[in-house]
Order: sequence, then C-alpha cells, then structure tokens
Amino acid sequence: MTAQSGDARRLLRHTLATVAYRGAKACRGVPPGFSTFRLGEGTRTPGQILAHLGDLFAWALTLANGKAAWVAAEPGAWDDDVTRFLSLVRQLDEALARGQPLACGDEQLFQGPIADALTHIGQLALLRRRAGAPVRGENYFVAAIEVGRVGADQAAPRREFD
Repeated sequence: MTAQSGDARRLLRHTLATVAYRGAKACRGVPPGFSTFRLGEGTRTPGQILAHLGDLFAWALTLANGKAAWVAAEPGAWDDDVTRFLSLVRQLDEALARGQPLACGDEQLFQGPIADALTHIGQLALLRRRAGAPVRGENYFVAAIEVGRVGADQAAPRREFD
C-alpha cells in the first residue's frame, strides 16, 4: 500500500473535480443521435467513448483496492452512461477523501485512468464540434472547480466565449 501526502491527495482529488467539470460540460445538451455519430470508419462513437470513460473509473477503483480488473461495458443510453461515468468518478473521489492508503500509488492512478479520461473528454468535445453541436470554449483557469464536486451538478461557467 502506498501512503500519499495530503497535498498530493488534494491535487489528485482536484484533478477528479476537473474531470467531472469538463466531462459534464462535454456530455450536457448533446443533439439526438450524437451517441452513434461516427467521424470515420474504424473510429469510436461518442457513446463508445463515454462507456470507456466509465470503464476507466471502474478500473481505477479496482486498482485502488488492489484487485485490478478491466471490464469493458457496452454503450447504453447516453444519460445512463453519463450517470455511470460521474458516479464512478464520485466513488473514486470518496475513496481518496477517506485518506487511507491505496493498493496503488496516486501517481499511477493519475498517469493511467485519470489522464486517459482527460484525453477522451477532449475527444468528445472535438466530436461535438464535428457533429455541429460545439461545446463553448471557456477560461478554465477561472472555472469554479472544487474538490469534492464530482457529479453532474457543476457550477455555471464563469467566462465562456466562442
């Protein structure tokens, strides 16, 4: 088991809050049919990417408890998969908030599933633009992202732009 400093753990939890903020924004208000939009042959659909986001956090939880297991879920209804993704982010945040040592290092959680999630959230934003439903740009430096706020109920953007 790996013990982490309070500062390192807080930064990891802030990263989860950032994932939730950006992920919820990319998933909100998608147009009908967006889940199955395909950019080209051999590319993942937004629904497949969203299901994968949930899988990443399910995997992160198994890594944290020392019983690493990867299970790939099939895409479901968009809203259900958004709920699954954010629920799993919340579960990981709650595990980190308890302050107990994890079976893996915080650094490995960041470099594996969490960093991968940030990549995929960017893919969803890109696919939204290509599908004609862009996510508004935002000055994320001033966004109201708070440790522990990891659900769908995110603060309103402070400074969006086109």
